[in-house]
Amino acid sequence: MKIKDSFSDKVFLISVYVFLWFCLIIVLYPLIYIVSASFSSPRDVVSGKVWLWPINITLMGYEAVFKHGQIVSGFYNSFLYTFVGTCVNLVLTVMAAFPLSRKELYGRNIIMGIFVFTLLFSGGLIPTYILVNKLGLINTRWAMILPTAMSVWNVLITKTYYQTNLPDEMYEAAVLDGCDDIRYLLQIVVPLSGPILAVMALYYGVGHWNSYFNAMIFLKSSGLYPLQLVLRNILILNNLDMNMIKDADVLLRLQGLKDLLKYSVIVVSSVPMLCIYPFVQKYFVKGVMLGALKG
Repeated sequence: MKIKDSFSDKVFLISVYVFLWFCLIIVLYPLIYIVSASFSSPRDVVSGKVWLWPINITLMGYEAVFKHGQIVSGFYNSFLYTFVGTCVNLVLTVMAAFPLSRKELYGRNIIMGIFVFTLLFSGGLIPTYILVNKLGLINTRWAMILPTAMSVWNVLITKTYYQTNLPDEMYEAAVLDGCDDIRYLLQIVVPLSGPILAVMALYYGVGHWNSYFNAMIFLKSSGLYPLQLVLRNILILNNLDMNMIKDADVLLRLQGLKDLLKYSVIVVSSVPMLCIYPFVQKYFVKGVMLGALKG
């Protein structure tokens, strides 16, 4: 029999639903507005007529974005940096997190302390540039990958996952069967690390995809620019000097084109990650180890 909810329980449940719907609207409305504004006419965007759905649908903003000669190379470079960089990140993160999760590692606390020290203190921008320059990475694709090859914070998260989800009995059973550490890592740990690897891949991938500051500092050739830097340059080239334009109609039209271009750039840069996220989201449930050990 279903237990009947009391009046206070019903009030609480309704309050929770109202609050969640309110949060959903706050998060969802800006996204809907940006997409709608990117498909609306510039005049309607500037005049404030667009507030939910597109008005006088046009692809003018996207045409202006994709007419730029570096868009294709920017997409290619961003996908390359994201894919290769994420693979390097995952390999180094697992190689650091798994040994640190084992109690048998001699000097584990000292190594962990050094890792945490680098998390709290860094050399700064100038020493980093000098290091990258001395390594010969300036104006190369590796400048977008190696300086961010591993995140200490993500190592800590992965290490905690291994400590809480991989019991010592599993390692002891593998050792009794003649399994060495490398084989245990590759054949047992990695296959059981699906959820945490998916989470780390999403974190690292989004970071690589949105990265543009390192490209500004380390890259000189426009052919190596990632998409984010290309889109930033498009916006800069379309900045207006209000004092140079006296005609109000021309100013309104150009301002509308600028806003339309801005919203189109946001959509173009966000769509790839939004398409990938649904395939990774299911792995956020970390129940893969439940029932792994019996008896």
